Amino acid sequence: MHLLGPLFLLLVPGYLALSDPQLWKIEHPTTLYAWEGSCAWIPCRYTIPAYGEALENLVVYYKDFAFDSNTKDFTGPTLYEMKRSRTPDYQTRVQFLGDNKSNCTLRIHPVEAEDSGLLGLRMISKTKKWMEKIDFNVSKTPPPPRIQLPPDIQEHQEVTLTCWLNISCSVYQMKWQWSLEESQPGQLRSVSSTSLTTTAVSTQNQLTFRPQWTHHGKNLTCQLWDDTSNMLLSQQTVQLDVKYSPKEVTIVIQNPTPIREGDNVTLSCNYTSSHPSVTRYEWNLQGSWKDLLPGVRMIQKVAWNAWNVTCAACNLWCSWAPHVNLHVQYAPRDVKVLLSSHRSEIHSGHPVLLQCNFSSSRPTDVRFFWKKNGILLKEGRELSFDSITPEDAGNYNCLVNNSIGQSSSEPRMLQVLYAPRRLRVSISPKDSVQEGKKVVLRCESDANPPILQYTWFDWNNQNFHHDDQVLTLGPVKVQHSGAYWCQGTNRLGMGRSPPSTLTVYYSLETISRRVALGVGLCLAILLLVFLGVKLQPSWKRIQSQQGIQENSSEQSFFVRNKKMRRAPFSERPHSLGCYNPVMEDTISYATLRFPMSDTDTPRTGDTQTPEAQRPSLNRDNTVTYAVVQKRQVGDYENVTPNTPEDEGIHYSELVHLGLGERPLSHEGVEYVTLKH
Repeated sequence: MHLLGPLFLLLVPGYLALSDPQLWKIEHPTTLYAWEGSCAWIPCRYTIPAYGEALENLVVYYKDFAFDSNTKDFTGPTLYEMKRSRTPDYQTRVQFLGDNKSNCTLRIHPVEAEDSGLLGLRMISKTKKWMEKIDFNVSKTPPPPRIQLPPDIQEHQEVTLTCWLNISCSVYQMKWQWSLEESQPGQLRSVSSTSLTTTAVSTQNQLTFRPQWTHHGKNLTCQLWDDTSNMLLSQQTVQLDVKYSPKEVTIVIQNPTPIREGDNVTLSCNYTSSHPSVTRYEWNLQGSWKDLLPGVRMIQKVAWNAWNVTCAACNLWCSWAPHVNLHVQYAPRDVKVLLSSHRSEIHSGHPVLLQCNFSSSRPTDVRFFWKKNGILLKEGRELSFDSITPEDAGNYNCLVNNSIGQSSSEPRMLQVLYAPRRLRVSISPKDSVQEGKKVVLRCESDANPPILQYTWFDWNNQNFHHDDQVLTLGPVKVQHSGAYWCQGTNRLGMGRSPPSTLTVYYSLETISRRVALGVGLCLAILLLVFLGVKLQPSWKRIQSQQGIQENSSEQSFFVRNKKMRRAPFSERPHSLGCYNPVMEDTISYATLRFPMSDTDTPRTGDTQTPEAQRPSLNRDNTVTYAVVQKRQVGDYENVTPNTPEDEGIHYSELVHLGLGERPLSHEGVEYVTLKH
């Protein structure tokens, strides 16, 4: 990259020319201007290509100079030669103001007409030579100056205008002067300056002022004077183009007066002068409108408040006309109902005063009327209540009319505050529902302010601890049947509703389920009875084979009915025992208590307390027998026989049920023969 950089620079033609070590670098204006008798200033700078060399000679050629190939140098008339200027007798119109290092500035004074053309500057150092050519334009008389105007001149905005010549000569005294048409001389102030650079030579004068709209189209002149002889040398005149807004804009009402609300009003917008021309109009008015012509507008159905209207004529700027009052006549406006009360709230029983008010009316002669909820009440500006009631609450309107029309106020809601009243409980969907449904109880009331808290109770005055207006029960059961009532409270008091009854009846599913359950229970009982009857003989045989247990203070015997015959139920005597109509072939038993000592007496029949049933360790095995009778009403023992003796034989088996091991020897049993 570092190697390619210099190579790239050398390939660029411009860079090559500037960097050629054989070329001189000369800077000066391309063309110089002067007139005969004036002077010319030639600013010039140079750079010698040979390092360290100085300028040894400078020759200024003019007119027809050329290069002689034989002598290898230029020939022709000269104006100046540096080497010769060092001699005392050298006379020349050219003065070298530079040096031998970099400055080659020259001044020619006075300038002659024959100087016009090409000037040649032959520059010579120790080893280098160079010829530089400059265009020199010399006129017989001073040329007119040029006036440079800003691109946009607007009224009241400060602008700067420049008058200049591309000539500069410090030894020639020049004076600038500005003049504006229809302006007093000496009112315009300007500042002069000179520019002497290697790119341009000029003398200029700048005028700064604030133009008015009346300056538009006026002539502005810049003059160049010889200050020594006080003679006008040259001048230049331009016409000012001042832009300004439209002037003297007015609005004119073309309608006959007076104007009523709703009339069509035609307005025109006029002006006297404008630059540039007016391109559009703007209006400040209310309501709908229609343009008839440019600058002419009709207000359709003029509004009551269209008092002041105005318009503007616009080009680059807009100029507004003074406001015009239409004096529109209209019905009363801003009608309001005012509440006159020293209390912040109105409670039932308070005195209340309503007043009707309005903001304006044209004409001002008016009448007042009152309406409540759209119904006419009375005429008058005030409406009074000595003791207001909840029924007086409602929307009140005040009506005011004049010869133009009638206006009504916005409804004024008169609120009367009172404690809850007329409470009732509504049941949805209805007060008689099927179980499993959802029931919504709503506490309806009349209260202002609205009820803040609700309390629910059932038929037992049990509080549900539910403070919403709606109580939801669901799914309901039959147990939910009963009366419900609610209680409402606001900040003014409390109210209570009468009870409302809710009836919940069984669903078909519940009835079917209960019937099925009852049938199932009956079938289960019948099955158990059937199984008991079938298993009873086997169980009796097992019990009869058991021996009397030792160490028992109690013995039991069982009676098995081997053969039974029953009389009809109506022919039987009253039973002496317990009757079981279910069991046909059952076993009844009686507990026998054995004597604890020689003085104890055995007892039969009833079960004793645990202390009495506790076995004795000293009992003997003696058994006291009991008389067994057959009952009249069933197959139980201890009944009175009422049948022939040949109906059957009953017997008793005594089984020892005491604690401990049974004795190996068989205990003796005596049988009792019974007839029945």
